[in-house]
Amino acid sequence: MIEIIGLISPFFVLIGLGFGAGRIVDRPLEGLAWLNVFVIYIALPALFFQLLARTPVEKLASIGFIAATTLATFVIFAVGFVLALVRSRADIPVATIQGLAGAYGNIGYMGPGIAMAAFGPAAAVPVALIFCFDNILHFVMAPLMMAVGGDRTRPPGVVAREVLLKIFTHPFILATIVGVAAAIVQFRPPEPIERLLELLANAAAPCALFAMGVTLALRPLKRVPMELSTIVPMKLLVQPVVAWLLLGVFGDFDPIWVQTAILLACLPTATNVFVMAQQYGVWVERASATVLVTTVLSVGTVTLLLFLLSSGLVPTDPFPQ
Repeated sequence: MIEIIGLISPFFVLIGLGFGAGRIVDRPLEGLAWLNVFVIYIALPALFFQLLARTPVEKLASIGFIAATTLATFVIFAVGFVLALVRSRADIPVATIQGLAGAYGNIGYMGPGIAMAAFGPAAAVPVALIFCFDNILHFVMAPLMMAVGGDRTRPPGVVAREVLLKIFTHPFILATIVGVAAAIVQFRPPEPIERLLELLANAAAPCALFAMGVTLALRPLKRVPMELSTIVPMKLLVQPVVAWLLLGVFGDFDPIWVQTAILLACLPTATNVFVMAQQYGVWVERASATVLVTTVLSVGTVTLLLFLLSSGLVPTDPFPQ
């Protein structure tokens, strides 16, 4: 357990440093804008490209793995959506944000660093695949459900165009597509560009986690929403179990891929949920509280999960023959 704590503590310490800086230094949240641009548009795309471009093509075409992990996320979203729909008396926009809060993990900022620290470079491909397809799922569900429950004056074609634009212009997904293309043609960048990509990739996790901590600090928790009594366990406990079971149903996968998928499934709610809540003007303050509470509690749940996985107490195949 001590080894596990030592392994992941730097990641949460970076979030803590950002949180402390946000509390101590008197700067507005808008001051993070360029750091976020660097992380989202440059550093993390460089990381994803570098990892995927070096991966044998046959490993990238794991349809069963993609289906299992994406279905696990959708199941959690659907259950959370239905629970919220009942609780909010059929308020579809509110239920959509709550469903996303229970299913949309921080797989972009936290996922790559923690997974590769825990499981090594072999975790890179499952991280990229999960990130790509989970984001496609969320980019589709959010505007679709908001259109169903909110402004019905927008033509379906406009909504579809907006969804496709978000998917195919997202820097992470673009980097994934380019990385897969590079792997197919076995392209390797020249040495100077390779070194630049290495520098950018190494900067991705520290900058992302620090920015996340500052963001949490500048959105103070005024009260704990009662909805967290279902959202928190769904996100931190139920989702990794569902992912584990579905991976067992869909096939026999590399143990590191299974462990990576379970780890990513138990990560806290992504800050993008708050961004979506702001975009649609729905459940904004409570979305911010959800991100903060799940992030704090994930220190314990992620540590415990990694201990269970590393000690073999949780087998990678839930249905051994």
